[in-house]
Amino acid sequence: MREANTAASPVLRALRGTPGERDVPLHVWAVNDADDLAGGLVGYTWATWLHVTYLWVDERHRGAGIGTRLLQEAERVASEERACRSSRLETWEFQAPRFYEKQGYEVVCAIPDYPPGITEYTLTKRLD
Repeated sequence: MREANTAASPVLRALRGTPGERDVPLHVWAVNDADDLAGGLVGYTWATWLHVTYLWVDERHRGAGIGTRLLQEAERVASEERACRSSRLETWEFQAPRFYEKQGYEVVCAIPDYPPGITEYTLTKRLD
């Protein structure tokens, strides 16, 4: 599959043999004063994109701006240290689409009934 995709796409072909060819993990953690985990962001960078896989804040710490700071730090690292120009993520309707929109993300895809009864959103943001 990888070979077929590379052969069919000049963009993927140009990535071969470069640092951008493989995804690189990007994790950001927040701890409280007792050194307990208060939240975290798990993602990776690939081909000038940050992909946020998980963003989580412990219920006791929600509303304190931790999620915003985690996301901003991941975006900073991706942009300044890894030359990323954009970010993407997926979230369900009951999770945090409005939170991400407040952070400058735009909905580019909505998949209703994924899973049945729930809408999944894909959001993106330019980092420049």
